[in-house]
Amino acid sequence: MASTGLVTPLGQVWDHMASTYPDIYGFKNYGFDQIMANKGSINYCVRWDSDNPVTATLRDRIESTLQKQFGKWMAALTEDGKGYNQWPYAKVSVKVVGWAVKDRSTLKWTDDSVDIYAGNLDEGGAPQCAPPCGRFFHQDGDYSQCPGKEERHYDQSLWLTKGMGFGGAGGDWGQRVDQEYFTDALDEENLHIYLHEVGHTFGLDDFYDWTPTGVGGFIMNAGSATEITEFDKWMVRDFWRHIKSRYGY
Repeated sequence: MASTGLVTPLGQVWDHMASTYPDIYGFKNYGFDQIMANKGSINYCVRWDSDNPVTATLRDRIESTLQKQFGKWMAALTEDGKGYNQWPYAKVSVKVVGWAVKDRSTLKWTDDSVDIYAGNLDEGGAPQCAPPCGRFFHQDGDYSQCPGKEERHYDQSLWLTKGMGFGGAGGDWGQRVDQEYFTDALDEENLHIYLHEVGHTFGLDDFYDWTPTGVGGFIMNAGSATEITEFDKWMVRDFWRHIKSRYGY
């Protein structure tokens, strides 16, 4: 149970989201929903929106970093080695199943460990993995038109854009951050911009124009913290508390 001092600000956060989100209870593609649909896992597509070359070593380091950083939010949903408040997964597997690039020659490996989508561009000219394989496009779970079927579908995209600068975006579709920021920070303990954007994937809001009572810095209040704080942990737990009934809990 959250400490007494967090009850009021957590209530304020939920009330604010409930009053400003279009359909907070009806929306069914939060990160929670994706994990539940996969029975405890998340598949990623890496959108390499850059002309910098990628070796197999860098490819594998990016996957390892995703596993570690995404796992920090998953750890917030556990207590004493078990899911908190009926969250059913003590651990969530994270796997990169595809890479999207403008030019295949950017990727300096020849093995077939991941699917490669070369020259498949969105309307803005950025590389993307095949829409038939993406949960964002197929929230009914129908991946029959995906070459690799359900096994090779992706739930989220890690969109790494060269020259984007220190900002980001996040949602049910995944996260977008600067390519060089991400790859230069692979050995850091906390990739704070990425962590902030994953918070959005799990439904958490920004705090550009207000802050809850009595709470200092936290990762979802951009620029005020560089790691997931106790308040962030309780916000994601509280979000689950409000929507878990859709899964019979």
